Order: sequence, then structure tokens, then C-alpha cells
Amino acid sequence: MDSRDGAFNIFYKKSTDGGISWSADIQLTNYYAAFRDFPSIAVFDSVVYIVWHEDTLPPNNYEIFYKKSTDFGVTWGAVTRLTNNDAISQYPSIAVSGSVVHVVWHDNRDGNWEIYYKRSTNGGVSWEADYRLINNIQDSFSPSIAVSGSIIHVVWQDKRDGNMGIYYKQSSDGGLTWGLDTRLPDSNSISEYPSVAISGSTVHVVWRDLRDSNWEIYYKRNPTGNPTGIENLDNDIPLEYRLLQNYPNPFSATGRSASGGNPSTTISWQSAVGSWQTIKLYNALGEEIDTIVEGYFEAGKHSKFYILNSTLPSGVYFYQLRAGDFVQTKKMILMR
Repeated sequence: MDSRDGAFNIFYKKSTDGGISWSADIQLTNYYAAFRDFPSIAVFDSVVYIVWHEDTLPPNNYEIFYKKSTDFGVTWGAVTRLTNNDAISQYPSIAVSGSVVHVVWHDNRDGNWEIYYKRSTNGGVSWEADYRLINNIQDSFSPSIAVSGSIIHVVWQDKRDGNMGIYYKQSSDGGLTWGLDTRLPDSNSISEYPSVAISGSTVHVVWRDLRDSNWEIYYKRNPTGNPTGIENLDNDIPLEYRLLQNYPNPFSATGRSASGGNPSTTISWQSAVGSWQTIKLYNALGEEIDTIVEGYFEAGKHSKFYILNSTLPSGVYFYQLRAGDFVQTKKMILMR
């Protein structure tokens, strides 16, 4: 947010060389009758997503707004309003995996501050209804969100235990269902403004904390908090990269009870050398649907039990392995 022209607008800039040099500032909003603040950004491939909160006129309350670029931030689409109620919606955080975009924010539409969530499954073209993520009589503020495939991590600050603490919850099915709230720092002081990030199987959280009588930054992690579902099949080193046919294929929502009724299948591949590897899912039109696997894998044979989004229709889908210059694609068939 920047007020250089006498109004509060959202600005953007980027570096294409790892932060060594930076582009000129780009003004993304150009309004002078409202106040906008607290932007959050997420990127997947060439698509850049941004959300912020804005004081709408009328009815003079804050709502969540959104826009995106599909060409690495060179050009930008129109502004989209994500919330629309008589209460205050503020402090959004955004995350993306494939074409599924997730947004959280705090909202007082129910008489006290709670964390709300919504998602788009088509790259921000359309959005599902707001979903109340937290439900307690105390106030919840300042959420942060991170996503890895279908696993979503959310942290926020909450006063339910008598002091402001940091809480966490997770969804393992792309936001359809959510686990229990978990308090992270065991402290009687004030803990607030958390931020969450993930890398591989590890979840990282930072926040500011008053336990030492002055504000300091604290950190904690869960090294197994982001289960990748990757199984190393054996220690034999393959001679080449290879993507194997998923099993079962065709498959359906009733084919594997471990998926909880959602369509699921097992995808296996082999790596000749350790490298950064991705497996992505595409529909019959070649549109990217999801990231099945993304990360560094050692040489060997690997397998993942993959649960598809429950909203996907029956039909032919393609999954593609990329490892350096190696690319291989296989077809899978979903039957409902």
C-alpha cells in the first residue's frame, strides 16, 4: 500500500533475477474515494494473484478485493470484489496451487471477529461462497495461509484461552473439510501477527511475542506437518526417468476407501538422479488442474496415493512428470 499520490493504492514490483534488480513500481489500483491496505500475493507458474482490503463507498465498510496477472505481472485484469456484506472484512491472505486459489481473512459479520475462507477452483474466474473457518465466542484476527497441492495450512491469532495466542488448522482435501484448531505457542503472554510457509514436509510459522517484556520475533516448525504422501518403494537406482501408469485405472470415488469417498488413485515414477520434480494434472483441454507432486526427490522409485478434487467430473485426464529436460505424460480415466 502506498499513499504517494494523496490516496491509498496498491503497488507492485518484481525482480526477474532473484532480487538483484527490480522493476519500476506499478500502480495496480487507481481510486481516490476509498482506502485500501494490507495486500497479499501468491504466484503459480506465470499467474500472479493479489488480494487486499478496501473501504467501500458506500456503505463505508471494508471488503476483500482481488485481481490477477496471467503473464508474470506484465498486464493485469480487472478488480474483483470477493466479499459483500454489511460487516468489516479485513487482512486477507492468499495462496494458490494449480488452478485452485485460497483466500482467508478476518470478519465481524457474526458479532465478533472470526476467520473466513473461500476458494476458486478455476484460477479466480469464479468463487465459492464464504465459509466460516473459526467458531468461538472470542475474537480471531490476522490469518495467514499456505498450500501444498490439496493440503492447506492456516494460522491466526485468537483470544479464546484468555490471552492472545497463535492457532493453527489444516485441510487435507483442498478446503472441503477442516481439522481441529491447535494452539501453537505455550505462553501466557501476547502472541500475534503470525505467518505460515511450507517446504516439502515441513511447516514453518513465525509471529511476534511479548513474553520477554518486549516485542520479539518467534519461530517454530513441524517437520512432518505437511505430509506429501510420497512413498520410497525401494533403494534400487533406476537407469532412467520414467512415469508409470496410475493404478487403478479407470478409477472412481468408490474404488479406494482410504480416500473417504473422494476419487483416488496411486501414481508411481522413478528418478535416475536426484532433482527437482513435478507431476501436474491436466484436463482433456490441456488446462492445468492441480499439482500432484512438487519438490526435490533423490534417485529411486517413488509412489503417491493421490486424492482428486471431489468436484472434478468423469472423463479423461492427463498427468505429466517433469524433471529437468525430461517430460512424460500418461492418461488417466475418472469414472463416477
